[in-house]
Amino acid sequence: MSKVATRFAPSPTGPLHIGGVRTALFNWLFAKNKGGDFLLRIEDTDKERSKKEYQNQIIQSLKWIGIDYDSDEYIQSTKISGHVKIVAELLKKGNAYKCYCSNEEIEEQKKRAKQKKIPYIYDRKWRDKNENEAPKNIKPVIRFKSKIDGKSKLKDLVQGDVEIDNNTIEDFVILRNDGTPTYNLSVTVDDHEMNVTHIIRGDDHKINTFKQMQIYEAMNWDLPKFAHIPLIHTKEGKKLSKRDKDSTLDDYSKIGIMPEALRNYLLRLGWSFQDKEIFNLEESIKHFNLEGIGKSPSKLDLNRILSMNEYYIKNMKEDNLFDQLKEFCENYKEKILPEKEDQVKKSLIFLKNKAKTLEDIFNNLKYLLSDEINFNDEDLKLIDSTSKGIIAEFKSKIKDISKFDRESLEPLINELIKTNNTNFKGVGQPLRIALTGSKYGPGIYDIIVSLGKDEVLKRLGNKIFI
Repeated sequence: MSKVATRFAPSPTGPLHIGGVRTALFNWLFAKNKGGDFLLRIEDTDKERSKKEYQNQIIQSLKWIGIDYDSDEYIQSTKISGHVKIVAELLKKGNAYKCYCSNEEIEEQKKRAKQKKIPYIYDRKWRDKNENEAPKNIKPVIRFKSKIDGKSKLKDLVQGDVEIDNNTIEDFVILRNDGTPTYNLSVTVDDHEMNVTHIIRGDDHKINTFKQMQIYEAMNWDLPKFAHIPLIHTKEGKKLSKRDKDSTLDDYSKIGIMPEALRNYLLRLGWSFQDKEIFNLEESIKHFNLEGIGKSPSKLDLNRILSMNEYYIKNMKEDNLFDQLKEFCENYKEKILPEKEDQVKKSLIFLKNKAKTLEDIFNNLKYLLSDEINFNDEDLKLIDSTSKGIIAEFKSKIKDISKFDRESLEPLINELIKTNNTNFKGVGQPLRIALTGSKYGPGIYDIIVSLGKDEVLKRLGNKIFI
């Protein structure tokens, strides 16, 4: 048996779609599980819509989520001459023919099919006609001579056996009249040239598969195995598209979803292994199989993604978490200055509490990043004369503390609660506002200890609170 090879074949006509990422992931995991190769093909033959920036984004997105491919990218547009040669071979073998129907004729056929409320199928007018009858003013397209009689069966590795009547597949175009090959022709030739053994893709490609199987057969090529996975739907049950919110990797990375968490979520989106939910990379490769893929569409659930991300934040080593936080801040927020790095790293042990995203952590650590505090006017209204008195008392009491930790601070806070006849919030809230600029944020002890004595005294000395 030849070495397993899978491929992912996106078109660079927009950012990489989350459904595409899952397809790439399943192909990659299957290949790695079998000790095979995972290949990347860029299908860039749509010259008007294909852009280099999208190609780069696709490559970077795969890298970000941890999917690496073997060999260089296979660029479809550089292979066109090879595709055209196969069309010539199919013509020579009698598996294709020139069709001289005008655009007007084709449109009329489509119109009649629509009126009859039946699917349009080309009427095969030129299938058996003599070329001597061809009009001189029309440049022909080349059509594949599809089977008319009998049935075709697809042994799908996910869906099981799928059978269709051959007469439902029209004589599809394989070469346009401008000399460019069509999708089904190019894809088939490329998969053969790349020695792809397993094609794992969305189940919206099933009809294409039946067309491509006929080309394989006509060329006497070995047929790869096919697996069609159900599509991802929105919460409303509609097919997810690039126009939907939360449909691209960028939508997730910019709110601080980590690649490990999203990869784990996508693995479990339509695939299962026993009752296991959390998979590290090694476990994903070890356990992945096509038998675990369900047959029904899966719904994208942002709350489930956030929950998965929260789990990874809680259980990740602080050094790794800091590296991801640092990159997130550089890309989407503000850079963590070198002199602040140690302070932030030490504070992650509490900053990650209740955080579902890296953005949550960033919002909780903003008070550490800058020595200048921006106060919220609404929060400042909460600082009345009693609050100012509490701030002044606390500032006075901590001046003589030698060890600046929770154990030393707790008695002072309790004393302030008692002497001011208030509760923990009555003391903690004004101190939090004074030290961070907001009534929201981490616990007051964590804030005080993370800032350090000198910085706390400096911030409490702000003239606003005197």
